[in-house]
Amino acid sequence: MKKIFSFCLAALLILAGCGSQPASSAAESSGTAESVSSEAAGSASSDVSSSEDAASEEPVTILVAAAASLEYSFVDELIPMFQEKYPYITVEGTYDSSGKLQTQIEEGLEADVFMSAATKQMNALKDESLVDADSIVNLLENKIVLITAADSTSPVTTFEEIGNAQSIALGDPASVPVGQYAQEALTTLGLWDAIQPKVSLGTNVTEVLNWVAEGSADAGIVYATDAATTDKVTVVAEAPEGSLAEPVIYPVGVVSASQHKDAAALFVEFLQSPEALAVFEAYGFSAA
Repeated sequence: MKKIFSFCLAALLILAGCGSQPASSAAESSGTAESVSSEAAGSASSDVSSSEDAASEEPVTILVAAAASLEYSFVDELIPMFQEKYPYITVEGTYDSSGKLQTQIEEGLEADVFMSAATKQMNALKDESLVDADSIVNLLENKIVLITAADSTSPVTTFEEIGNAQSIALGDPASVPVGQYAQEALTTLGLWDAIQPKVSLGTNVTEVLNWVAEGSADAGIVYATDAATTDKVTVVAEAPEGSLAEPVIYPVGVVSASQHKDAAALFVEFLQSPEALAVFEAYGFSAA
């Protein structure tokens, strides 16, 4: 009987020992729990802070004044991509000939970003301190091409043959860069003066494109990127090598009077990104 009692007592003591935990071990466990709790709290605090930062961004709207030849790429692709990346920034656009946009900015158009189809208009605004010089980037290059209607039977197949067309659509060189490039190329080729009786001048490149596509003009000169937007015209030739002194460059910059320069600078920076340049290339532009 004594042996049985002793055995039971020993077993109880062993079980009691297994159920207890040394003070140091308990303290370590407590410390670990507190550390985990602290880290979780810190993480939660960080998440809240990030959310608050995002929520603290004031909604802002910027206006981009861009050459008419950029409208499709901006409206269909680039602006939605930018707004997805910066949801607090709304981008609105106004598209026309670079010369008209230059004049509008000079007259007080509240644009935040200007993107021209030629360096002439950008340089003029820079010289007038209307575009921040240090923000200007020569971003893209384009080509000028001779087009006819897709179903045309016109005998015109080269720039040199443009005089064979019954009617010719060109951008107005006074304000439309594509018209200035066309004038330069045709003057170099010795054709400018001879074709004047047949020429109709459009107020922007889109108008020239539409005249040819609708058959109102037998031939016209537009940017390669514009010709690529419709199957109603056929590109018959690119401007001959050497007919233009300089390539067709598209610069972009921040308008000096902008009230939203941070947002405007973000848009200009975005246009230089690989994903934006890939979109431009899909529309027929190349990086400058």
